[in-house]
Order: sequence, then structure tokens, then C-alpha cells
Amino acid sequence: MPERYAKITGWGKYVPERVLTNADLEKMVDTTDEWITTRTGIKERRIRGENEQASDFSVKSALPALQMAGITPKDLDLIIVACSSPDYLVPGVATIVQHKLGAQCGAFQLASGCSGWVYALVTASQFIQAGSMNNILVIGTDLVSYGVDYTDRTTCVLFGDASASVVLQPSEEPAGVITYELGSDGSGVHHLYVPGAGSVMPIGKYGERLINERLGYLKMNGQEVFKFATRTLSSSMKRVMDKAGLLPDDIALFIPHQANLRIIESAARMMRQPLDKFMINLQKYGNTSAASVPLALVEAIEEGRCKVGDKVVMCAFGAGLTWASAVVLLGSGEVSLAHSWLSLGRIARRTVGKARDAVQNFLLNMQLRRYEAKRKAKAR
Repeated sequence: MPERYAKITGWGKYVPERVLTNADLEKMVDTTDEWITTRTGIKERRIRGENEQASDFSVKSALPALQMAGITPKDLDLIIVACSSPDYLVPGVATIVQHKLGAQCGAFQLASGCSGWVYALVTASQFIQAGSMNNILVIGTDLVSYGVDYTDRTTCVLFGDASASVVLQPSEEPAGVITYELGSDGSGVHHLYVPGAGSVMPIGKYGERLINERLGYLKMNGQEVFKFATRTLSSSMKRVMDKAGLLPDDIALFIPHQANLRIIESAARMMRQPLDKFMINLQKYGNTSAASVPLALVEAIEEGRCKVGDKVVMCAFGAGLTWASAVVLLGSGEVSLAHSWLSLGRIARRTVGKARDAVQNFLLNMQLRRYEAKRKAKAR
């Protein structure tokens, strides 16, 4: 059988209307715009509406992705929602998203903090590459604001709410995730976690303590997380490039987790790459956890920072402590000879798939031209 790849054929995003600026936070906690900006690079973040839930965010980012891919919810074989802030503790939010979309397929939630969406993208790719599924929706959603203590300036200035989605479909030309790395170091679990409301400290037994000591909110050891992130970001991206037989010059854009500008700047220095080769939108949204990388990917495409045929490197890191990186080929194209030396027989068997890939690439390029036209119109 011809080799199968999992191509990204549609994408979408959703951010809520409410904007929480650094000036707003100055009125809430002991902080300043200058303090936040110099330490994080964040200027503002989006906060969910009063009645908005994670499932609502997910549906709003999923619908444009499905439309772009040319499929309906009923065409889906699977939905994976990377989320650590679901509507309910049980059931997982993916089943609610499946119902709200009107899909008739399996669905599950993947909770791996800020790394979750890259984990989900790699997982979805395996189903398609194995030949068992054809249409998979991969969503990254987090509403971190409801779990943030707005009396704690070390955490409340960092996070925002958002969602972003992609659709994966099969391709017989190289596309999608080419190489990846998934990592975990559970020894750092207490550096970024919510102490209460789980089985360690259930609400029924520790309810009063949870309220009085504010243990139901996110707690972070900022110094340890910063050291972990700066050590992990550049090294993991280098390893997935090495696996793919690629050099930094082969990469069109690096898409790192949008946690802190200083972490990204450190990675750029360690990789000897210019900062403008890294997608950065944290100044607008802050850290949106599992939505961070897909949101940056969608906006990079919208802004013309990457296009069909480009190779990008994604890397996320967060609670667990976990990390996940991937080299991703947008549309269809060629991977390096070091990664894939194709025989003439395999090329011949892929001829039929090329026609389909050409049509998909044409549609993707048309969408990119629309984004460019809109961008130029706004610039005028």
C-alpha cells in the first residue's frame, strides 16, 4: 500500500471579545504594565464571556476548520480536544463538543497542559497514517482564566483564554507531522499544578481549606518552570529537526509555545536563529495553554508567515512537566532525503494520490490568497 501521511487541510480559531490589559491588572493586583511587559512580553489577554464554556470555544474554532477542509461534522471519524479546563470534571469536554457539532464519531479529551495540542496532533496523525481513519478534528482549547487566582500577580498576569483547531486528512504525498518528540518529567509536577479538588484533596473532605488557602487555583513555581522551559524549547526543536534530517535554514518558521517572550528569545539565541523567524503573538493573548501553538499556527498562516509547502517546527511545554515538538510540513511537498529515500515503485503507486493532493493544495493556496488580500485591504 502507498504510504499515508496526515495533512492539515483546514484550520480555525476563536478568541473571546473581552480584553484584559496590563492597565486593567494594575487596578487588581500589585503590578505595573512595565513589570509585566519586561518580564513576559505580554500586553493583554482575552477572557471568556460570563456564559462561555470550553465546549463553546471549541465549536467556534472547529466550524471554520471543517468548512475549509470541505467536510461536515458528520464526516468526522474522530475528535480530539486538548484541554485542561473542561466544562466538567466528568465527562471529558470532547463528548460535549461532539454533541454540539452534531458529529457521529468517537471523541476524547487529552489533558497534558500546554503541551496537549501537539500531543493530540501527533496522536491523530497515527490514526490516519495507520489507515484506520480519514477525517480527524484536533482542537486545542483552554479557559485558564477561571482557574487563575486574581490576587496572585505571579500567575494572573500570564494567562488568557482561546481555542484553535485543525482538520487532518490522508495524503499520499509527504505532509503533516514528519517527526516528533513527546516528553514528560513527572518529578516537576508541583512546579505547575492545582493542589485541590482532585483525589489528593477532594472537595467533600477539604472544601473549607481549599477556599481559605485558595488551593483550587493554579500554583506555579515560576523560577523552576522558566529554567525547564528555556532548557527544553531549543533542545527539543533541535532533536526533531535532526530526526528529519533538517537544518534550521530548512525551516520556514518556528512556532513555540507562547508562554514568555524571554523564553523564546533564549531559544532563538541558543539556536543561532533571528527572532523574526519565530512566530510570536503572546503580546495579544498571553499564555492560552493548549490553544497556544495552534492559535499561533493559524495566525502565522493568516499573516503570510508560512505557506503550503513550508516546513515549520512546533514546540510546547507545560504542566506535568511535559513537552512536545514536531516538524510539520504544510500542504504537500518533499521531506529531506535523509528522512525518506523513496523507491521508484513507491513513487509510481502514489501517482493517483498526487491528483487529490494537487486539488487540496490548490484550495489551500486560494484560502491563503484570501487572507493576503484581506491583510492588504486592512493595511490601506
